[in-house]
Amino acid sequence: MPASDADDTEPTAVGDYPIYDTEAFTAALLPRLAAAEDLRSRRALIVEALAPARDEAIEAIAADLMTHPRAASATVRAYAALTDATVRIVFALATGALHPRANPTASEKLAVVAVGGYGRAEMAPHSDIDLLFLTPWKMTAWAESVIETMLYILWDLRLKVGHASRTVKDCIRLGREDYTIRTALLERRFITGDKPLAEELRRRLRGELFRNTAAEFIEAKLEERSERHKRQGGQRYVLEPNVKEGKGGLRDLQTLYWIGKYIHGVRRAAELVGVGLLRPDEYEAFRAAEDFLWAVRCHLHLIAKRAQNQLGFDLQVEVAERMGYADGGGRRAVEHFMQDYFRQATHVGEITRVFLTALEERHVKKEARLAGLLRRRRKTREGYRIDQGRINVVDPKRFLADKLNLLRLFEEALRTGYLIHPEAMRLVASNLDMIDDEMREDREATRIFLDLLLKHGNPERALRRMNELGVLPAFIPEFEPIVAMMQFNVYHHYTVDEHTIQTISTLAQIERNELIEELPLSSSILKEGVNRRILYVALLLHDIGKGRPEDHSILGAQIARRVAPRLGLSAEECETVEWLVRYHLSMSDMAQKRDLSDPRTVRDFAKVVKTRKRLDLLTVLTVCDIRGVGPNTWNNWKAMLLRRLHAETADALEGGLETVNSGKRQDAAKRALRERLAHWEPRDIRRETGRHYDPYWQGLSTETHAVFAELLRDIPDDEIRIDIKPDPDHDATRACFALADHPGIFSRLAGALAVVGANVVDARTYTSKDGYATAVFWVQDSEGRPYEETRLPRLRAVIGKTLKGEVVTRDALKDRDKLKRRERQFHFPTSIAFDNDGSEIYTIVEVDTRDRPGLLYDLTRTLAANNIYIASAVIATYGAQVVDTFYVKDMFGLKLHIRARQESLERKLRQAIAEGAKRAQAE
Repeated sequence: MPASDADDTEPTAVGDYPIYDTEAFTAALLPRLAAAEDLRSRRALIVEALAPARDEAIEAIAADLMTHPRAASATVRAYAALTDATVRIVFALATGALHPRANPTASEKLAVVAVGGYGRAEMAPHSDIDLLFLTPWKMTAWAESVIETMLYILWDLRLKVGHASRTVKDCIRLGREDYTIRTALLERRFITGDKPLAEELRRRLRGELFRNTAAEFIEAKLEERSERHKRQGGQRYVLEPNVKEGKGGLRDLQTLYWIGKYIHGVRRAAELVGVGLLRPDEYEAFRAAEDFLWAVRCHLHLIAKRAQNQLGFDLQVEVAERMGYADGGGRRAVEHFMQDYFRQATHVGEITRVFLTALEERHVKKEARLAGLLRRRRKTREGYRIDQGRINVVDPKRFLADKLNLLRLFEEALRTGYLIHPEAMRLVASNLDMIDDEMREDREATRIFLDLLLKHGNPERALRRMNELGVLPAFIPEFEPIVAMMQFNVYHHYTVDEHTIQTISTLAQIERNELIEELPLSSSILKEGVNRRILYVALLLHDIGKGRPEDHSILGAQIARRVAPRLGLSAEECETVEWLVRYHLSMSDMAQKRDLSDPRTVRDFAKVVKTRKRLDLLTVLTVCDIRGVGPNTWNNWKAMLLRRLHAETADALEGGLETVNSGKRQDAAKRALRERLAHWEPRDIRRETGRHYDPYWQGLSTETHAVFAELLRDIPDDEIRIDIKPDPDHDATRACFALADHPGIFSRLAGALAVVGANVVDARTYTSKDGYATAVFWVQDSEGRPYEETRLPRLRAVIGKTLKGEVVTRDALKDRDKLKRRERQFHFPTSIAFDNDGSEIYTIVEVDTRDRPGLLYDLTRTLAANNIYIASAVIATYGAQVVDTFYVKDMFGLKLHIRARQESLERKLRQAIAEGAKRAQAE
């Protein structure tokens, strides 16, 4: 055992400031303290002297950090050194000038000990200061006065102080009962006062508390770690990670250090190598990750001016800037920064896994071994053995003699159902250079890789581990740029590589018949049979072109053209994979950004897919892609749109494109409505079926036709009739309006819905032959859900008042169209396109921009002010980005063919967007 088990990475001051010279600083203050009238005045004098001295040193530390903004080990030690200096001065003045002892007794001893992160000499700018005031026996009046004075001074300096006053005996007793206290005591560091007392605590803790209790301490810490990860979301790739508590964060590294210190008495992390828990290269990764994560945490504290550990969207941009990241390669600085962050978090995960397995072998978790023995598993092939319930390599030299074994290990793990032993992972990770071009072209290697995807039923397990260890990007180098790549928007919940693995996991779930109820169409397509090699490889490569300035679908298709043949696919299979990657967004875009009731939509999509085989493959790929974006991204609305597009495109492909016409739809819709209105007088039914133009019959369901029939029945010219009901099939609330038609009706309705905070997800408006507007909007609440039934009456009342003019829309929206602070850093370029080919009778105006409250109202008001009639609007939202698509005609019922007219309208739409964005950003 070393003489002292305190960390020998001592605090190191930045600069040579007066505050670091305790003796000189206190001596200068003594005359003024002697002249002060009372204790309170003396405390105030100390604070008055210390505050500017601390500020001077704090500024120097912050300035020094900016000279090495991505490495903060020196910075966290400097903040600890400043805290040490502060505590020593306060203690010296409290014991020497404010509460002097003429004849101190043996009981009047006091040691001030740093515990927790401060005890490790690691502090961020606004970290808590955890102090242990150690006394030999019962608290004396003198010790109580000193402690009270010290705390008042530290609090007056606006420091957050956590403190405990205990005897050595108390520490032993409480440490036995509480693992949090035990951990804090493990990290203690003597600051000032009676050193022999602190030394006694060290000896007794090691002899009476730490010895022979390693197993229980480790179990407690691992359980604590597991619970902490659950609270933080359980994922390493959380969009807004907690740098301190999250998976792959600082606390994970600290847990390793605590355990190593508890068992082996190591004084610093580097000694984990000497005791065999880490290899030198693993310690280097530990140190680099720790340095980087501390830098992020320090920048967070300095930006927020408080203890801030959550790396929120609004802070990510500022931290990236402070750490010296820049825009480049088609990506924002914040995306480069977050990619580095997630790669460091992955390294932390690898180090943790290796460390804990080494511990398991030596000390704890015996039940894991028993569980491994009790489980019935397949026998391993020659060259492998089972260690602690995990598959390991028998002879590393023999294993490395054939480089294909670097892939076979993952195949054997999937085949047998065993997890891979970290020793085997270490072996693989340190020999990645063996994966060369020769191996990438080897037919047996590609056979093994494809079998990992296709043969064992859970490919995501192998892919995720291969990705973490670097095998996947080594075998497919084109995959490397998207590893840990973050997309700075609220839509994508995962990094690009993790999203890719999630999509493959979804496909495997469908194949295992686990999603029949949720995904009946995709399940039936797979049941009927498709080329699985094409589908799995296409999913693996569908986003491989991301992160560069070019269109990732086009670039991805070019990459797929190189990679697919290398993976052993036939020429026909390669062509289909390339096509799927090139058009992997087309079905989603067509379903979510176009009006499916317009026959041209289906005809144009059918021309793109050409064959039923491609349609089926693209449908399954699209479903997996959307579900892989994140939780709650998939919903009934998207499912309904894709099912409808698939069914109508399949009919068009099988019956010929000429079968897609409005006449058939119109006749079928009228027939269905007559059946629904069987209780009406025949004369009234004839009137209802004859009052609407063709698009009305193509665009709405029979249910909605029936609602409008009731709303329009005997409606007076001056009345607005509203029907608002839940529409579970669309995951939305359906709002139907019937009223006398007039210019700008769509905008008025959009404004009324904006006033109540409703998010429009789809909308149609039609004018009847007798001059009535029939408009239907599908809306969701601010959480993206249908409105609860209890909220509908108030919704109806406020909308009614707005439409009657009792509420002025623009005034009502003043306080509603602001963006939340954390969402203000999301920027998307505005793009406006005019398409006169996508519809037979309308011009399609597609506006792609930053979403915000009131945007739809601003756009529709601008269109109305320019005498543009809106027939329908399709709204597709992707997190903070939105694509609003309008089907429009001019006041004469014609398309917008004239280029000058389009350019004028685009300018006005851009102006409306810019003015609204300015309002939204205002405080």
